[in-house]
Amino acid sequence: MSHTIPDQPTADPAAAWEAWRAERRRAVTSPTGNLALVETRWLPAGERPDLDAARAEAPEQVTVTSLTRTDLVTGEPEHGLRFWDARSAAIRHFERIDVFPYDPAWVLEAAYHPVPGARRVAFEHIRDNGGTRDLVVPGDISLTVDGRAYTLSAFDDDGTLLLVFGDPTNGDTTYGAGRFLFVERTADPDRVRLDFNRAFVPPCGFSDQYNCPMPPRQNRLHLPVEAGERLPVFRDGFPAQH
Repeated sequence: MSHTIPDQPTADPAAAWEAWRAERRRAVTSPTGNLALVETRWLPAGERPDLDAARAEAPEQVTVTSLTRTDLVTGEPEHGLRFWDARSAAIRHFERIDVFPYDPAWVLEAAYHPVPGARRVAFEHIRDNGGTRDLVVPGDISLTVDGRAYTLSAFDDDGTLLLVFGDPTNGDTTYGAGRFLFVERTADPDRVRLDFNRAFVPPCGFSDQYNCPMPPRQNRLHLPVEAGERLPVFRDGFPAQH
């Protein structure tokens, strides 16, 4: 997924934002979207999943995939299966994602300083009981917001910089564990753009089967970021995942 953009902004950024919102709805409600994940099944140490057998046993509307992570204690690979239900209760009861109104003031330019060879930064994850997992951070993002200088850490998410950030709205008007934002590269390799209107609720805000990274201290902004997605909304009293 490319997030390189031209130096000149889109002619109608508000319309582009509305298109982004429509795509977000399509993505989270898709057969393998955030709302479809109903089970993550980790296997005992040393075991590998039998994907064909799991798929054969699954109902027609369920997609089964495999995944791997590192065991925090042993450092060894840990294998598992994920089950995605295209007719999950969360999809059937989903209404919308609440958002703040589009605000061009929250489109910010920032300096980008690549780190030769990159570095690994410890990120606490929501389901690791205080444990941390090291993620590759290719460079530093420097900017000033409301008179305060920040050096933010965005990690490499399959070739794209992903910022996990927190602010005082978390747990009040936005998702409690922070939000995500893809960093947009510009034609200038030393500059990036942070469009907080496209800040989004992380996958763990839609299903408790995810293990999302949480904002490190340097990524916690001191002022409320009243831009981007707030919280998912469900019908008929269906409880939100968090």
